[in-house]
Amino acid sequence: MNKFMEIALKEAEKGVKKNKGGPFGAVIVKDEKVIAKAYNSVPSSKDATCHAEMNVIRKASKKLGRFDLSDCEMYITCEPCPMCFSAICWAKIKKIYWGATRKDAANIGFDDEVIYDVINGTKKSPIKSLQIDKNISEELMKKWISKKDKISY
Repeated sequence: MNKFMEIALKEAEKGVKKNKGGPFGAVIVKDEKVIAKAYNSVPSSKDATCHAEMNVIRKASKKLGRFDLSDCEMYITCEPCPMCFSAICWAKIKKIYWGATRKDAANIGFDDEVIYDVINGTKKSPIKSLQIDKNISEELMKKWISKKDKISY
């Protein structure tokens, strides 16, 4: 077994044993060293975004003092959901390794198929979405683009 995946699995087990969240763990590695590890904590944190991947990205970013994790890799006990995959992309992580599939997760009650269906355009979004105050929002974007000391990402 891969040593970093073993750590991710132990994190997942820890979260399950403590009844903190589902059976998901993640590890971020840089230069063959563990930077951060985390487990799913959605129910215990009462925060729907506290998937293992989100938690480990937050920890690694804090530890490294940056949001760009392009020199890191992630090991995950399960294929990332769309939210986590997006966060991995925003963190610029170039390589991930994962164990179980999203179908495996769906089989135990963690089904994100509706999100994939909406993204793929095969189903209509269950969320009512209305655009408002476009011009005001665009003004803020114009302020951002002209800002000389902005931190781009």
